[in-house]
Parts: sequence; structure tokens; C-alpha cells
Amino acid sequence: MSLRVALVHDWLTGMRGGEKCLEALCELFPSATVFTLVHVRGSVSETIERMDIHTSFVQRLPFGRKKYRSFLPLFPAAIEQFDLRSFDLVVSSSHCVAKGVIPGAAATHVCYCHTPMRYVWAMYDEYFGGDRLSRPARSAVSLLANYLRMWDVASSQRVDAFAANSENVRRRIWRYYRRRADVVFPPVDTNSTWLSSKDVGYFLIVSAFAPYKRIGLAIEAFNQLGERLVIIGTGQEEKRLKRAAGRNVEFLGWVEPARLWEYYANCRALVFPGEEDFGIVPVEAQCFGKPVIALGRGGALETVRGVWASEHDDAGEGGHTRPGGRAGAAGHTGVFFREQTPAQLVEAVHRFRTLEFDPEAIRRHALQFDRAVFKSKMKELVDRQLSSRAEDGVASSQG
Repeated sequence: MSLRVALVHDWLTGMRGGEKCLEALCELFPSATVFTLVHVRGSVSETIERMDIHTSFVQRLPFGRKKYRSFLPLFPAAIEQFDLRSFDLVVSSSHCVAKGVIPGAAATHVCYCHTPMRYVWAMYDEYFGGDRLSRPARSAVSLLANYLRMWDVASSQRVDAFAANSENVRRRIWRYYRRRADVVFPPVDTNSTWLSSKDVGYFLIVSAFAPYKRIGLAIEAFNQLGERLVIIGTGQEEKRLKRAAGRNVEFLGWVEPARLWEYYANCRALVFPGEEDFGIVPVEAQCFGKPVIALGRGGALETVRGVWASEHDDAGEGGHTRPGGRAGAAGHTGVFFREQTPAQLVEAVHRFRTLEFDPEAIRRHALQFDRAVFKSKMKELVDRQLSSRAEDGVASSQG
């Protein structure tokens, strides 16, 4: 009898890093059924679109497909309403609530965790802190966040095995859920990339416009620098960011993969100002031999071999050291800055200008994150869990 597989993903509204992981899982399990809170048709790759996709009641709410984040309090109920009793294997791709599905009693549930729910854990202040909300709204959100944290921890027990997308996230899974996890880096389609020595004179950002991405920080820094900055992406902060941008900043929206590759190939360097759980974008840029100017926290410490911008920094997190002189970038793939301030990013750009990077070495470093590696490791983890479940079943029947 063939294995009945369910793939669960938070929402399908664009082709970002999480969706690229789901796409690879769809290739691993082409006959699977996909469950998601919301699906905007045509917003993801053909590989995902041709799957049998089931959506939750959030899809049918007024403005559910455009304003789905506003229904965050309903997400736990929405994800739990999926009936998965007929499936032998559930693989969730989760950064919000997908891992909270309720599998059948005999099913194996493997979660590929992009992060524990960032809205209520590590990045609560980035979403709801400061002056983003009125005082009454902050009180209401605080109560909601407390409920979501309790649900998030409780629902983590529905998972048989976790895979974390980075060492950074593996530590979070242990801190919040007290669950161990294997580290499986996200997939990067290295076969469609190429080594490029072109430099048309612009710096590049590729990102959704979520608050924690800190695109506004980069815009402020490049307004000061006067350097050309090209930004590819969209999101809820788009209007505010465009108002803040100078004439040297260009917004392109989302672009087709072929055009995106060209922008990577022709840029001077990628700018990555936010703290990410992993971050596929810096790896994609490095596949073209392009250096990365990144905040020295989170997943970037695992994907970028960085020189620290400040002359006063000796050794950075992750074991990266600060070499000196123009030859100091040999074997390195980018520049780190320590604090999320425009001044620190400006300093990192100035430091970048003093260094020479080897595009071939940068590309070699990036190839270790190839798509085939992700699929192989996920298949190995799933097979191991299925074998363990089968052995437990045999032992129970004999007992």
C-alpha cells in the first residue's frame, strides 16, 4: 500500500524562502495533499500550484486572502480543523501554526521548522513593540500573545521529530519547546545560478517588507551614502518605505526568477539588514559570487563567512575573525555589522569598499546549500521516523 502523505504549510501567498522548502517537499512527495490556511492562486511555483491544495476557513473570511495576518487569533483553530486521519505521514513546513495540525493516531508527524512562531517569541517587540500600537491595543495583543505561546508549546508535542533550518533555530526549538531537532539547511537551486564578475554599480536587497526585515534601516543608511540601492520585494510596510527613500533607492516589486537572477548577477553586493532564522537570499547571492553585507546575528552567521566592519571588533560570533588590510577578505564572503543602526550599516559599506573578494571562492562556499542536499537529508529523517514508528508498532503487537 502506498504511503498517504499530507504536507502542511502556513500560507501560500508568495514564493519566499519557506515556499521554496515546500516546493522541494512537493518534489519529494509528488502525490501528497497540501493543507494551508490561505492560498492565493498563481502566487507560488507551478510545482506547488499543481498539487491538491486544501485551504482553511480563513480563506473564505472577508479579505481573508489579502489581510490574513489580521486573523492571527483564529489561526490555531483554523489549522486544527483539517482532518488528517486518513494520512500515514504528515510533514509540516512551519513558521507560524502549521506544526499545530492534529495528525491521526497512527500517523508520523515530521516538522520542518523555520522558527517557533516569531510573532510571540523572539521578534514580539519588532512586530508589536514601541509606538506600533496604541496602549489599549498593546494590552489586548499581550493577552493574545500569552495564549498563542501556550498553544504553541502545547501543540509542539504533536510532532514526532523536528528539523530546524539552522543551528540558530535548533536552539530556539529547545529553548521554547524543550524538543531536540536535526539541522537541515533550506534548499537553494544552485543549478540555475552562475558565477558572475559583473558589477553594474548597485547594491541589492531582496526581501519581504515585514518589520523585522529592517528595510527602513537600509534605506536610511543608503540615503546618507548616496549609493544606488535596488530593492526587490513587497509587503505591509511598502508605502512607509517608499516615502522614506531618496532618489538613489529603486523599488521593483517582486520579479520573475530569471530577472531576479540577473539582478543578483549584476549587483555589487547584497545588503541583508535583518536578523533571519536562516536566510536563503544571502546564499542565492553568494551562488553568483557576490559578497553579502549583513547583520552579524542569526542565520547569517551560518551562511556568510564575514569580516567584521568595525576595526574594534576582534572576534565575532560563530568564530569569524576580523582580518586586517585589503587582503583580509581572502576566504571570506561578506562583511558583518554588529548593531541594527544606519551608522553601523554605513560603516560596513565603507569597510566593504576597502576589501577584495574572490567570486569563485564565494560561489564554492554557497554550493554546500544545494537543493539536493536538503531533499536527501529530509528523506533520511522521514525514513528514520517511519522505521521507528513501524518498530514501535511491532513491539506493541508482540507485547
